[in-house]
Amino acid sequence: MTARLGVAAAALVLALGAFPHKSFATSIHTAEEGGTYHSRFCPVLAEQLAHSEFAYSCEASAGTAENIRKVLTSPADIGYGQLDIFARLLQDADDAESLVTIRSDDVRQCLFAVTKRRDLQSFGDLSARAPELHFYLPPRESNSNGTFALLQQIDPDGLGKAGNITYAPSAEDAIHTALSEENAVAFFVEFPDPENRRFKLVRVEGGHFVPIVDREVLRQQIGGHKVYFVQETQVANADWLTSARKVVTACTPTIVFTGSPEKIANPKARQDHEDLIATVRAMRTETLLPQESTLARVLARTKELSAASAEKLMQASERAREKAKPYIESAKEATEKAIEAAKPALEKAKDYGWKFYERAREELKGIMDSKPEEGPSPSPEHQQESQQQ
Repeated sequence: MTARLGVAAAALVLALGAFPHKSFATSIHTAEEGGTYHSRFCPVLAEQLAHSEFAYSCEASAGTAENIRKVLTSPADIGYGQLDIFARLLQDADDAESLVTIRSDDVRQCLFAVTKRRDLQSFGDLSARAPELHFYLPPRESNSNGTFALLQQIDPDGLGKAGNITYAPSAEDAIHTALSEENAVAFFVEFPDPENRRFKLVRVEGGHFVPIVDREVLRQQIGGHKVYFVQETQVANADWLTSARKVVTACTPTIVFTGSPEKIANPKARQDHEDLIATVRAMRTETLLPQESTLARVLARTKELSAASAEKLMQASERAREKAKPYIESAKEATEKAIEAAKPALEKAKDYGWKFYERAREELKGIMDSKPEEGPSPSPEHQQESQQQ
């Protein structure tokens, strides 16, 4: 019996020795299972970590917000995230120091709005007409929805007034449904990859891209970090008849984060985690990109726009806002006139209601103030019986 225990203990030591950094279960939290984070980037990072004897596995999630919660719970885990959402969520969080950014801006995800309406040519157009448009977004927990909510905060008097918002089961569903209507817009955040099924769907269904470029959006900083950059992105490959299709829009850096070493109590595990952070920070960007796909080539060709080119697009957005002002004022005036026209009827109804209320109150008061009625007079027979008694 003792010999068997000794052999088992030796086997356990050898097994643990094979994974010197695997102190407990460790995961890389990505996003949706079929998305680029999970299927393209995470396997490459996990493979690079395995070369340094760090055992990590990819775990799908709802996006940046959930990844933050997961890593706060398990500090040795790693999470992918969008800088705009990550910075916004941690801006005023009490536990912000519990997370450490270990890589930033290796690649960027871009903001895309697609519609059938050809008159929507700029962010200013979207902003001015937001109240009348039907917006379709991926699920509530998605990165895309988090970015859209941030844009609404940046543009409260424009996009912030969008009231007709539907959350689709997926980005593909949002795109398909929006492009089946004449007054709808689908919004999503994605890596610029022409082979991605979402961009293919936009092409097949005749969608039109609206640049998300605006002065207020691009000057946005969170925690001292600029979160949006204007880039020229490729969304369709060239073929025999057409050249490659490119879209200029705002993009946000991708980050990789983990828990702070101070949050790991075990000294050995804490040292392993510090080694992990140093290892990931030392990796070259090209070793973290999926080299076998067209995505790496497209990302390499994606370029940040010059200040002059970006300025032209921002001016176009501002002109669209100015051009839409008469339209907005007219709609506002029509609404105010409708309210004014309805006032007499509202006042009449209010007066009638008040009179009804007063009448009911007086009747109730009369009932409550009246003395109890005397009971019925006894019958002669009953009086005679009482006298005989």
